[in-house]
Amino acid sequence: MKVLRIVPNLACDDPEALAAFYRNLFGLDVAMSMGFIVTMNEPGRRQQPQVSFASEGGGGTPVPAISIEVDDIERVIARARLKSIPIEYGPVDEPWNVRRIFIRDPAGHLINVLSHVT
Repeated sequence: MKVLRIVPNLACDDPEALAAFYRNLFGLDVAMSMGFIVTMNEPGRRQQPQVSFASEGGGGTPVPAISIEVDDIERVIARARLKSIPIEYGPVDEPWNVRRIFIRDPAGHLINVLSHVT
């Protein structure tokens, strides 16, 4: 057996509305929509399956529901501020070579948004 994909499933009351948040902030596209579930991705991109298990979010922070790595964290920070999305943690340069923020989506899920720094 080979694992082909691991996808976090975030519970919410309105999947389409939550999809709009992720589309507007991260530029994701809808890969599948069935009313009760909307799956999003970045077109043309395939990544190895991953799953993480954590007792904390690093630096004593709470464990986020999902982590989203981006190529330009400053652009996400600017978008979040423009859309009045509160940043709950950061921006901070962590000792493990990432710059990150924590935000919440409209359903209350904690999101770790990060970029690796060199």
